[in-house]
Amino acid sequence: MNRQWIIRVSSVSLLWALLGGHASAAELPAHGRHGLWYRAPARSWETEALPIGNGRLGGMVFGGVDRERLQFNEDSLWIGDEHDTGSYQAFGDLYLEFGDGTSSPGVSNPSDHATSRGQEVDKTIDGNPRTKWCMEHGDRPVTWQATLAAPLDEPLTSYTLTSADDMPKRDPQQWQLLGSNDEVHWTVLDEQHLPESFSQRHLAKIFTFQNDKPFRSYRFVFQPSDKTHFQVAEIALNEAGSAIRTALNRGADESYIRWLDIGRAVHEVRYCRDGTAYRRTAFSSAPAQVLVLRFAADQPAAHTGKISLTDMHQAQIVAQDNRITSTGSLAGYVYGEGSTSGRTDQYKIALDYEAQLLVLHEGGTLEAREGCIFFQDCDALTLLLAADTDYVNRREQGWRGEHPRARLAAQLAAAAAQPFEALLAEHVADYQRLFDRFSVDLGETPEAIRSLPTDQRLALYKQEPADPDLEELLFQYARYMMISCSRPGSLPANLQGLWNHSNRPPWRSDYHTDVNIQMNYWFVDPANLAECFEPLAEWVYSIRDVRRDETREAFGTRGWICHAENGVFGGSTWKWSKGDAAWVAQNLWDHYAFGRDQEYLRTRAYPIFRELCEFWVDHLKPLPDGTLVSPDGFSPEHGPHEDGVSFDQQLVWDLFTNYLEASEALGVDEPFRQQIAAMRDKLLGPKIGRWGQLQEWMVDRDDPQDQHRHLSHMIAVHPGRQISPRTTPELAEAARVSMNARGDASTGWSRAWKISIWARLHDGNRAYRILSSLLQNMIYQNLFNTHPPFQIDGNFGYAAGVCEMLVQSHMGVVDLLPALPDAWATGSVRGIRARGGLEIDMAWQDGRLVSATLHATADGRHTLRVPQGQAIDGPDTLEVQAGQRYSLRFQ
Repeated sequence: MNRQWIIRVSSVSLLWALLGGHASAAELPAHGRHGLWYRAPARSWETEALPIGNGRLGGMVFGGVDRERLQFNEDSLWIGDEHDTGSYQAFGDLYLEFGDGTSSPGVSNPSDHATSRGQEVDKTIDGNPRTKWCMEHGDRPVTWQATLAAPLDEPLTSYTLTSADDMPKRDPQQWQLLGSNDEVHWTVLDEQHLPESFSQRHLAKIFTFQNDKPFRSYRFVFQPSDKTHFQVAEIALNEAGSAIRTALNRGADESYIRWLDIGRAVHEVRYCRDGTAYRRTAFSSAPAQVLVLRFAADQPAAHTGKISLTDMHQAQIVAQDNRITSTGSLAGYVYGEGSTSGRTDQYKIALDYEAQLLVLHEGGTLEAREGCIFFQDCDALTLLLAADTDYVNRREQGWRGEHPRARLAAQLAAAAAQPFEALLAEHVADYQRLFDRFSVDLGETPEAIRSLPTDQRLALYKQEPADPDLEELLFQYARYMMISCSRPGSLPANLQGLWNHSNRPPWRSDYHTDVNIQMNYWFVDPANLAECFEPLAEWVYSIRDVRRDETREAFGTRGWICHAENGVFGGSTWKWSKGDAAWVAQNLWDHYAFGRDQEYLRTRAYPIFRELCEFWVDHLKPLPDGTLVSPDGFSPEHGPHEDGVSFDQQLVWDLFTNYLEASEALGVDEPFRQQIAAMRDKLLGPKIGRWGQLQEWMVDRDDPQDQHRHLSHMIAVHPGRQISPRTTPELAEAARVSMNARGDASTGWSRAWKISIWARLHDGNRAYRILSSLLQNMIYQNLFNTHPPFQIDGNFGYAAGVCEMLVQSHMGVVDLLPALPDAWATGSVRGIRARGGLEIDMAWQDGRLVSATLHATADGRHTLRVPQGQAIDGPDTLEVQAGQRYSLRFQ
């Protein structure tokens, strides 16, 4: 498969000469096929904007032409304390307004409400009353905005709203219509408060009013009537054929393209206007620790406008010379929703934070005034953004260190001393050191499909899953986002990775430990991103003392456990979920199993394993026959609280097993090891129920109609190693029965987990069917996974599933192509890792291996298994030495 782009263009003018105003995937200057691209700016943060990040500092880029927006985050901007999870917080926005600074032409949703695929805001002007704009409103007003390319002489005097296909309570009933020429000052044009919903479905109602002033932007602010949702089918301004309606329906600028090159971790926008070709570049540099934005054109003096910073916590914002500084504190901010609904008490910890923006210009002038920086007739601009808090992951320091001001100033000074080209080259080289370790080819997509913009490819895939390159792209996108949100020195990836635009994000955008943070990291080692695992280990290590104190107070035991919701300071809320900590420890063990890093095992993982075992030694309850069970547990996130829940039992077995191997590897704690081995043998094991299912509870109560999203009794299959078709075939069959009853459809992350479970059950076609359904139903235009709403665990869980389909090593055997689906009959993978310190390159054709090379990173002995009907030409057990390569041949 050809992995290089046909052309690489350094001149913007040449690009447009070649493209003739149009672009296809093959012509985009991206790295191989590793790119997402679109023909219009993003309107929705959640579904269309594109992420960049350096592990700690990230942003969502919109690509607006007249008004560029970069919403940015820093991963330690948290509220909470040692007793309350709190919540991850949004930092702010960077805006560049060109010309008069109004929004790009078209319709948009300034209130940033997330929608399902096919129900976006542009459905309101598609002329089809059977489509609709629909969303959960979240108890916020819903805003619709139409922006014209330029003011028209025609004033707005009427509009038409069309009701959607169902649920009358969701219809518009109360709203304001406003007009503006600068999007700062708005004039109320009309107000309505209807006594009831529209009387019919697909009913068009016309509203007229007096107005003689034309505006460039028009905005509806709807106050929803339904408890949860708002929807409308069509919004039309003035009558059919009017200048306003014609201008809005004219379509997008065909010269415009924006793309995210995930092979280089660079976002770019290119477009032409008035004979000038513009190029914008954005990335978040790990070496420089700054966000970098570059604005260039092929004509001089092409950039005039205004730069501003906003802040989500009322920071003091000051512009001076070529710098904007935003300085604030999180004191007084409280998350009073969910499990802490109604909380108003302040937390005992309040971080300080700061953002600094440095503006460098070539040609033209800069002027700081009114808290902004105005630029006039500049040839090019380079913006450097640094942001941080005073958080440190040390309880003994009260979780706080020095104010970040001096650190940020030093970062900006060092970055400003380098030319833009040097910053870019340094960033790309650092990123590709990780990204380029792994490649995968799952088949050939027809050029007619591969050349389409990403959103159009998704739409086609929903009709017919015939795009293996898109399946590859989603896998590599997960690797891109992991590198972007979890690097050494950062905090681990939360429910949204790094990216968050709300101070009340869904489920706090926290570290959910009843599946979510574990799923985030399942794929990291097999996908050859071992360094990205470090933040998880460091965070768990940092909160141990906090968790130990609360556990001792609540249970009177040694060791520690946690609730399902967790924050950066060790605070933990919602229910006690006793198996959760052991589940995170499973990730910690797997990281060692892949890399065999003895120092990591000794200093980070093993102390945690021992402490968690101490809790269960003190807490397990003997039944009359001596069988040990977890008392009063529950199966996330449903069912009763009772003894012997499979979730706890399987995780304690896994914890004890991992501890035994860890203590043996280190040669320590033999007496405690013997105690744990004896207790493991007494644990209540997996049970088969009355309809042949794998029981979720000790009591045989499983309902064959239950299709709950959580699959907690499947942990022994994946990600655990207690049940396997080859070692425990009867239990594996019971797992199949349970999985068939659970069904394939569910939330995004649940589908992702099912891919891995079916792969572990060696049913590649079933795994692929669910993989395809996830792409068809649970992926937004920007390739974010949706629960709904956006949760990054589904992206990362998808990647884990692909790895499990290609290589498995959890049962002590390296199993090549254990769950290869028919759809991937021919392909290859390079750099996939197996436990024991192996990297594997292999290729297959028509379902049969044709080549495989093993790269040993640690000494060891490995038994290999190949697809049924094949055999290794030579021994199937190899002694390997670190640094050596071993080529396999097959019969």
